[in-house]
Amino acid sequence: MRAIRLIFNVDLILLYQYQPVASVSGSTRWYGVPTLFSTQIDNHSVSVNPFKSLAAYKPQWFRYDLPAGVAVFLVALPLCLGIALASGAPLFAGLVAGIIGGMVVGLFSGSELSVSGPAAGLAVIVADSILKIGSYEAFLVAVMLAGAIQLVLGLIKAGRFSSFFPDAVIKGMLVGIGLVIILKQIPHALGRDNDYEGEFEFQQLADGENTLSEIYRAIATASPGAVVISLISLVLLITWERTAGRGVKFFQNLPAALAVVFLGVGLNYFFGAYMPDWYLGDSNEHMVRIPLVKAGDSFFSIFDFPDFSALSNPQLYKIAATIALVASLETLLNLEASDRLDPYKRTSSPDQELMAQGMGNLLSGLIGGLPITSVVVRTSANVFGGAKTRVSAITHGVLLCAAVFLAGSILNHIPLACLASLLIMVGYKLAKPSIFTKTWGDGLNQFIPFIVTVLGIVFTDLLVGIALGTVVGIGFILYSNFQTTFRVVRTGNRVLIEFQKDLYFLSKPQLKETLHGLRTGDSVLVDGRNANFIDQDIYNILLDFREKAVLQGIDYELRDVTQHKHKLPRYEPIREVITGE
Repeated sequence: MRAIRLIFNVDLILLYQYQPVASVSGSTRWYGVPTLFSTQIDNHSVSVNPFKSLAAYKPQWFRYDLPAGVAVFLVALPLCLGIALASGAPLFAGLVAGIIGGMVVGLFSGSELSVSGPAAGLAVIVADSILKIGSYEAFLVAVMLAGAIQLVLGLIKAGRFSSFFPDAVIKGMLVGIGLVIILKQIPHALGRDNDYEGEFEFQQLADGENTLSEIYRAIATASPGAVVISLISLVLLITWERTAGRGVKFFQNLPAALAVVFLGVGLNYFFGAYMPDWYLGDSNEHMVRIPLVKAGDSFFSIFDFPDFSALSNPQLYKIAATIALVASLETLLNLEASDRLDPYKRTSSPDQELMAQGMGNLLSGLIGGLPITSVVVRTSANVFGGAKTRVSAITHGVLLCAAVFLAGSILNHIPLACLASLLIMVGYKLAKPSIFTKTWGDGLNQFIPFIVTVLGIVFTDLLVGIALGTVVGIGFILYSNFQTTFRVVRTGNRVLIEFQKDLYFLSKPQLKETLHGLRTGDSVLVDGRNANFIDQDIYNILLDFREKAVLQGIDYELRDVTQHKHKLPRYEPIREVITGE
């Protein structure tokens, strides 16, 4: 550990020379870089700047980051394989992407807790792209180009666009993914493993079922052995976490995920020896299945390399742009989600994350890996595993690498049923009932976009659900905004219509209703001094009402109502004109 820490320190100090000059209330200033948000972990300040956090790493934090890294590794292992299978790519491609997502993107990430790897949301795009471009080797060139595009996006600071997604949508995304994880893992917990791990769309490509019909068939064909393994694993996880929370050192230091894996393997062997009808076997169907390097094969035999002759194919550039945009969008959304989950409330750098993803995709395409994004499932497992810094993400990448080259034959005895229990726990923590209650208490303008996002993700897929929730959320924002564009004050027959901001055509219904509600004998003053811009439709309505006011016996005056004007100094309130105060 000391040697590793020394290497990190030397490399990072050479990359970025810095000296702390002040630290006040959690904010630290460094020479040569902007003010950074930092937090306290066990009385040590940790900055979110990716090039500083490893240099400031404390060995005692490893007892938190190692168990979290193990938990993420066990969750990521079947997901990497399943997503590769769904993408029509070599199985090693998913593992290569997972390794790079941990070791490379984890090192340079803009977040301390985000974990990257191959994403289910890109599986359909990848499968379709391989068919269009003609070969997987040609597709790898598109992955590299997508990485280059992401680097450019990071350099031009395109990460700021992540802030345009409403908070209710981000919250809905986390809950929706939590529910999808639970629903998709129930069949695996019951021993039905027809659908590959990592598919989160409602309509399943692998077997033609959907999420709900898959659960129905899993219940009808439940395997007693899988049910026992998953139930006992869930009980063990709950008990382990509660005992660790009471301060028992043994349970704090040993990863619960590792205990669950040992339990699952042990129970399956027990069933094989004493209860053959419950035995899940060592088949590809019910076990983790890492492809093994054949004896005599060279180290490079497991890698695929890009075919650069594909650069002459115009289709390649369209594929690269699509991958870059979708992967960047998923990454930025997950970055927002990881900041929400972070118990230390650190603020991640989206631009740095885009550049890290770009470096990762460049390298992944170069050595045969799938496209990489920041992934909510892995990130959630990381947070709930107790991670404190990016070392957990790097650890999970190292473990994936070791699994490929050293431990494949051992890990292939892990039942998917026990891993399903790990994911179900992650899903429950993301979608706790209390989140629904709290969001309902925040009002309908928060709850409706939230629930639309949740339902959209559960019954379609991640990106469609987020798009639906965002449209609804923006609709509520616009509605709320235009409900406050002007105010109406009535005192007897004196009426003040005071514009409080610029008026656009969306305020037409409210303004028409107000004018329609005026009565004979009213003395009306329309004060437009606070509006620098008045839409043509609004302006016409105000002018046209002059004739109606005369016919209806209404004294009607427009004060400083023009379509365009320079900002005027704020006058004293005109309330005294109406109220006499």
